[in-house]
Amino acid sequence: MVALLSTPVDADLLDRLHRRLANEAELAGLLDVAYSTVDSPVGKLLLAATPAGVVRVAFASEDHDRVLEVLGQKLSSRILRAPKRLDPVAREIDEYFAKVRRAFDVPLDLSLSRGFRRLVQTHLPEIGYGQTRSYRDMAEVVGNPKAVRAVGTACATNPLPIVVPCHRVLRSDGTLGGYIGGLEAKTALLKLEAA
Repeated sequence: MVALLSTPVDADLLDRLHRRLANEAELAGLLDVAYSTVDSPVGKLLLAATPAGVVRVAFASEDHDRVLEVLGQKLSSRILRAPKRLDPVAREIDEYFAKVRRAFDVPLDLSLSRGFRRLVQTHLPEIGYGQTRSYRDMAEVVGNPKAVRAVGTACATNPLPIVVPCHRVLRSDGTLGGYIGGLEAKTALLKLEAA
């Protein structure tokens, strides 16, 4: 028995078995949340999608394991690393950082946001590439000019940063405000779009 436990595991075999499991789970309708990670100029990003669309983009600073745990609690425990479902968004993110893409076309699943936060997040893609708006501007866009702080909260809790461009929202004085991926990531995204 001890000999079996100490036998080296063939990494290629494990990879093939995992891909087979992911494909069969997808075909059987048993894969509620697929995830993958991609490298980017702002660090490793976790991408997650339901059959409806991309549901989460998370920075490494958010702790990917914790993000997956929350997805399991809020959406479904049937989560599996299945990069194939994430290939379209991974490609679009690569194109964005290569300055070939200015807007994302992948289907989105906004089920992690509700109410006012979701309303704000649905309007964020209206801010064009390379442009910025203030939290006050966004409050006016959604029809509640006094809800500046609530707009800030909606941006801070955006489950789809980069794809839903909350990084384009700044304070009225032009300073950055906060960002789920950190101010260094927000600055990098704004510089990328300005160049």
